[in-house]
Amino acid sequence: MKKSTTIYIGATFLVAIVIFIWGFNFLKGKDFLKHQRVFYARYHNVAGLLDANPVTLHGMQIGQVHSISFTKNYSGDILVQVIINKYFPIPIDSKAKIINSSLLGDKSVEIELGKSKQMAKSGDTLIGLTEVTLKEQVNSALAPMKARAEQILSNADSLISSINDALGRNGKNTLKSSLSDLQAMFKHLNSTTATLDDMLKTNNKKISGIVTNIDTFSVSLKNSRGDIQDVITNLKKITNSLSQANLKETIANSNKTIKQINLTLQKVNSGKGTVGSLMNNDSLYLELNNSLIQLKKLVKDIRKNPRRYLKISVF
Repeated sequence: MKKSTTIYIGATFLVAIVIFIWGFNFLKGKDFLKHQRVFYARYHNVAGLLDANPVTLHGMQIGQVHSISFTKNYSGDILVQVIINKYFPIPIDSKAKIINSSLLGDKSVEIELGKSKQMAKSGDTLIGLTEVTLKEQVNSALAPMKARAEQILSNADSLISSINDALGRNGKNTLKSSLSDLQAMFKHLNSTTATLDDMLKTNNKKISGIVTNIDTFSVSLKNSRGDIQDVITNLKKITNSLSQANLKETIANSNKTIKQINLTLQKVNSGKGTVGSLMNNDSLYLELNNSLIQLKKLVKDIRKNPRRYLKISVF
């Protein structure tokens, strides 16, 4: 065999080994031709997550799950290794959440970006979360209903027990007496309704008359609506006139006049002035009376003896 042929066969075998290794790692999610980052996440329960399940960010696949294994300290936690093929800045406080990617129960890891300004580097561990499964959601939704149903059944059981106790010998007698009382009450109601019926029949004409009078009164009110409106209008005019009148000034003037009259009456009562003296002083009255008497006498004497007072001279 020639030396060149041996070299060719060896080179082909090496290329085949490289392609096999690359293809095997590519199928496992490793692609040496691309820049890849490796992140870890710790879970207490991976909920059926498998190798090669997709890793998504906002619904877009950016990598896949590479390996799933228990932690070395045998605490029961599970360490998941994911490989990110596409570059996107991921904050250090981001979360790797296992979610249901389909109704059939397929799983995937959704990256929920954090708010830290420090970016995660290859080899860092992200916060691991697990989405609530459909079974857990149904159980949590049915738990209150289940508790309520159990309470209702318990109450129903207590009610049935109470009814059984009430339907004993004494309970039966009590029930019979209660039914008798109900029957008597219904009879009384029947008699009362019959009495009311007779009363309505007897006073049917009176009731009709009352209704007729009410109807007539309503018609009269309707016909007198114009007059009532005029009365209301006149009242409005009167109230407007009163509101426009200067009642305040008139009342003030009246108060002043009343005060002056009161002062005058006080002066008269106290004997001040001529009127007060005449009303309160008897001596003045007596003197005036005497003067009037003397004046009357003088007038009489003048009439009888005019020459005594009048002197007539003739030239």
